[in-house]
Amino acid sequence: MAVLARFAYDVGFSIGAMTMGDYKLLIKGKLVSGDEVMAVINPATEETIVECPKASEAQLNVAVAAAKEAFPAWSATSIEERKKVIGAIADVIEANATELAQLLTQEQGKPLADATGEVYGTAAFFRYFMSLDLPVKVIDDSEGRRVEAHRRPLGVVGAIVPWNFPLILMAFKVPPALIAGNTMVLKPAPTTPLSTLRLGELIKDIVPAGVLNIITDANDLGAPLTAHPDIRKISFTGSTATGAKVMAGAAGLLKRITLELGGNDAGIVMDDVNPKETAPKLFDSAFQNSGQVCIAMKRLFVHENIYDEVCDELAKIANETVIGDGSQQGTKLGPLQNKMQYERVKELIEEAKTDGNVIAGGEVPDQAGFFIRPTIVRDISEGSRLVDEEQFGPVLPVMSFSSYDEVIERANASPWGLGGSVWSTDLDKAYALAEKMDAGTIWINKHAELDPAIPFGGAKQSGLGNELGEEGLAEFTQLKVINIGR
Repeated sequence: MAVLARFAYDVGFSIGAMTMGDYKLLIKGKLVSGDEVMAVINPATEETIVECPKASEAQLNVAVAAAKEAFPAWSATSIEERKKVIGAIADVIEANATELAQLLTQEQGKPLADATGEVYGTAAFFRYFMSLDLPVKVIDDSEGRRVEAHRRPLGVVGAIVPWNFPLILMAFKVPPALIAGNTMVLKPAPTTPLSTLRLGELIKDIVPAGVLNIITDANDLGAPLTAHPDIRKISFTGSTATGAKVMAGAAGLLKRITLELGGNDAGIVMDDVNPKETAPKLFDSAFQNSGQVCIAMKRLFVHENIYDEVCDELAKIANETVIGDGSQQGTKLGPLQNKMQYERVKELIEEAKTDGNVIAGGEVPDQAGFFIRPTIVRDISEGSRLVDEEQFGPVLPVMSFSSYDEVIERANASPWGLGGSVWSTDLDKAYALAEKMDAGTIWINKHAELDPAIPFGGAKQSGLGNELGEEGLAEFTQLKVINIGR
């Protein structure tokens, strides 16, 4: 996510060996051991970092009960008092940025500078939500009546966060939910729990007991969390397939849901751009975080007049990109985060070798870790899995087009609609094309930029509801209308 670059800096050292703490769950304001343990793997080495706690369903129930018990007092506090807690969490994140970034690199795999950017970005997202309010809106104040719209908290919110951006995506959910007066049960991904658990330890005396509870699982507590009768809302970020299960689990009680799901974002490059100037931006749009970004550019359409030049420039950048352990200076791209995703991306690349022409990458380095070199595939078309599915890895299919009517039809022919982009020196033409793209966010001459003040949500099978901005805060509230007769 491009906005994170604003907070990144050159750290100037490698992680090396770290002393791992004794990680705990956060339930009802106390640090507790899990009823079980599970291994957390460093994707750059395939070695176990540490054994961390794994919550049982019984502990999940205790966490929900704690959140339910804390809700009346927390929702009764003023929004200003709740904002102070959010601000204190942001202060703690910044004060411990180095440690949290190191943990993030070890468990997620991203380069340390990128991890540092994510940590500072997380604090910035927390602070943004402190700038928002939930004022009473007067709809009518006439002689015969006064009608007011109030925003009230929902109750206990369950938040499920994925492994690609464990901290920043948590910041899409926790600050607006808490500022709105809700209490929470937060569940990080099984493969990236450490930075979230450590944050829980750091803030346990800042957040009132039970207001924010943090549990972990091995992909076995999502269903009971979603279906729990005392959970009023689920905020989920992850795959479309899992999002459908979340929706089904919530349906029985008609609980509120926000789903930020998969994408197969299309980029459209018009024939008036300079390939040498544009190719680096296209590359970063597709390959940031080794392509493990929901809104990464995953399909690239280039006008036939400049197709060969753009392909050549992308291949050159890919071949020059340094991949490696994120803890080492100079690393541009780290490994895939987990073995399951690694095997899937390898499979897609092997199939693409028969469907298209691999002009960069395509090979797996002979070393430990889930590494795949950035891969560019040209002369490929719809019908290939690499084009039709979300790869979520460091491989980009590049296709040519001849007319703009044709490319819009092809770009929109996807069940997903998270984002998209148009690249051109003619902003009017680019805008006209962007208006025709069917997705939640369309960028022009950039891609994958997120800002906490700008609402974000998907079309079609890319999700329901919105995150970020005033709309994202409202998603954690119940609209309550008071209609007064005079």
